[in-house]
Amino acid sequence: MKIECVKEKLQNAVSKAEKVTGKNLTLPVLSNISLEVTKDALVLRATNLDVGVELTVPGKVTTTGTVVVPGNILQSLIQNITDSKVELELAENTLLVSSKNTSTTIKTVPGEDFPSIPKIAMRESFSMPVEDFLNGVRSVWYAASVSSMKPELSSVFITHEEDQVIFVATDSFRLAEKKVRVKKVQQFSDVLIPVKNIVDLTKILDGSLDDVFVQISEGQIALQTEGVYVTSRLVEGNFPDYNQIIPKETKTTATLLKQDLITSLKTANIFSDKFNKITFHIEPSNKKLYFETKNSDVGENTTITNASLEGDDISLNFNNKYVVDSLQSVAADSVTLLFSGEGKPMLIQGSSDKTFLYLAMPMSA
Repeated sequence: MKIECVKEKLQNAVSKAEKVTGKNLTLPVLSNISLEVTKDALVLRATNLDVGVELTVPGKVTTTGTVVVPGNILQSLIQNITDSKVELELAENTLLVSSKNTSTTIKTVPGEDFPSIPKIAMRESFSMPVEDFLNGVRSVWYAASVSSMKPELSSVFITHEEDQVIFVATDSFRLAEKKVRVKKVQQFSDVLIPVKNIVDLTKILDGSLDDVFVQISEGQIALQTEGVYVTSRLVEGNFPDYNQIIPKETKTTATLLKQDLITSLKTANIFSDKFNKITFHIEPSNKKLYFETKNSDVGENTTITNASLEGDDISLNFNNKYVVDSLQSVAADSVTLLFSGEGKPMLIQGSSDKTFLYLAMPMSA
């Protein structure tokens, strides 16, 4: 095999493939990248058995062929080449990587045991802009559970409703929902993508400008855009009917600038206890919103924040980190906090953007 590629395109593909390579000591072959030169391109493949990726890089082909090499070695080498073009050539059991000013040989590894990247039997599909898909999963993935005890909670749930694709994640203490409007949404079954795979998928799709074509089959999902084909296993199970826990009535509201809320929460966090507990005091009767934190080893803090308040006075405790996490997903400059009574969840929404909804359960006193 022999091919010449543009270094920037090759580096981008190798970097994405290397992120997927498995660090599995019992299956060392997963730490490698398969390189196949076809009649008109270089195809890179990598997998950790949960996620598999196939990346296509155009190039000037001399001869076709396939080779498997260590992913970390190839990635480190390519990123340090400063020339604009790179040539890859297989010579006996070594891969020759050369450019105008460098020449390197990498020992290859036997490729017989390298897993294939599954081409799923498509059952259902839909498409949407890559940027919108990434925005959807990034808006919610942090709310998924870090425990694997309940796989459906350590996943991102994707469903649809009329002309919207909906992304949801919850760990039972908080919930994040992002609705993305799509021109034409074809009917598809609900899917659960493991949150650990979501991290890999976003890294691989990041930077793509085209639509992503999403294909769903039994136990697998495939995402395809120009030059990229990536698969992930799906979680079997049922996501909770989360709409049942979203309060239907509001007794108290507070609207304030998002940056003011972030600053207040960060200041209060300095004095949070080991549970990150913060007390929200919303007092429309006194036109006053303030936050309290206490730490027996550090001290106490009270921070008053300007806000527009309506409804009943209320005081509730929350996990400060959970609230701060949600604000990265609010696109609007102002946020609205909605309360439905003592002991009930708080809802957070952008004041001018209702596509994102966040629910935080209160903590005990």
